[in-house]
Amino acid sequence: QAQLVESGGGLVQAGGSLRLSCAGSGILLSTNGVAWYRQAPGKQREWVATVASGGATNYADSENPRFHIWRDNAENTVYLQMTDLQIQDTAVYYCNTNHRGRQYWGQGTQVTVSS
Repeated sequence: QAQLVESGGGLVQAGGSLRLSCAGSGILLSTNGVAWYRQAPGKQREWVATVASGGATNYADSENPRFHIWRDNAENTVYLQMTDLQIQDTAVYYCNTNHRGRQYWGQGTQVTVSS
């Protein structure tokens, strides 16, 4: 069964860092663009970052890049390194890709930033 599996979330103090992982199972991530989204309580899901199949990256907050996305094709995994985390970064983080014409979402991983 094709799926995406996120991991790496947790509780961190403001100013801290976390690295999220998005592993493809039955989906070869190297041939697809992969994006990270997040959804905070009571808010709509919002795009965070994308890495294209060729490695090019784009970020929602390109002027103040605290996040870094990259892919490890050997591990079939896409990572999101988050630094200087703030309380407003608290959300469930999801990865997303289009595989054979179908959108796939992972189950989400909770990131909670405390003061």
